[in-house]
Amino acid sequence: MKIVSWNVNGIRACLKKDFMTFFQNIDADIFCIQETKASIDQVDLITPDYTQYWNSAEKKGYSGTLVLSKDIPLNENYGLGISKHDDEGRVITLEYQDFYLVNVYTPNSKRDLSRLGYRQQEWDVDFLSYVNELQLDKPVIFCGDLNVAHKEIDLKNPKSNTRNAGFTKEERIGFDNIVSNEFIDTFRFFNSEGDNYTWWSYMRRARERNIGWRIDYFCISKSLKENLNNAFIYSEIMGSDHCPIAIDIDF
Repeated sequence: MKIVSWNVNGIRACLKKDFMTFFQNIDADIFCIQETKASIDQVDLITPDYTQYWNSAEKKGYSGTLVLSKDIPLNENYGLGISKHDDEGRVITLEYQDFYLVNVYTPNSKRDLSRLGYRQQEWDVDFLSYVNELQLDKPVIFCGDLNVAHKEIDLKNPKSNTRNAGFTKEERIGFDNIVSNEFIDTFRFFNSEGDNYTWWSYMRRARERNIGWRIDYFCISKSLKENLNNAFIYSEIMGSDHCPIAIDIDF
């Protein structure tokens, strides 16, 4: 089974930049999208072999998640079930026979770190509690833009970014808590090398120079370790300031 995740930074814009070419070529079983910045009635997205599951933000043109799935899940759920988190369309959960799939777009702490307190003390705590509760029932695969580079290897310039959003101590501890709660960072399970990034600034030719951050992840329950075949970063795929990522996993 191939599962793909991509922060498209606006699905309407990405559709004009060969999104469909990549989507059709990759032929994923499940395709997770973050930052749609749209609702279903605003997008002409035709996917005959997939059912679409949308969770759009109340605020127009902001945030939002979408899952395209070949198989019909047993159940679907939108949000964390906590009102203070659930008006920005950040989480979709689909229950399949052997696992839960969670597509997540984690809130950014903002350039001035004005949302860091909310991120660290509320969102990170409640999201981890949510996926841990799911794990009690069956294994979990969660993916998306987590808006954190976990370790120094996960961004080009760690020293100059230690108090910047996405690489604060608080956010990195949040990811420490994920991997200490029986979850595996799938890309690092296979690859321990630097210069593997999933996001690049649009400024100063950052992508061309590969001055990037790895902030998009697939995390799986440790009980699925033997099922996992590989993890991928498709850094050559354009269309967004993020690139797609994927896992190959057996069920």
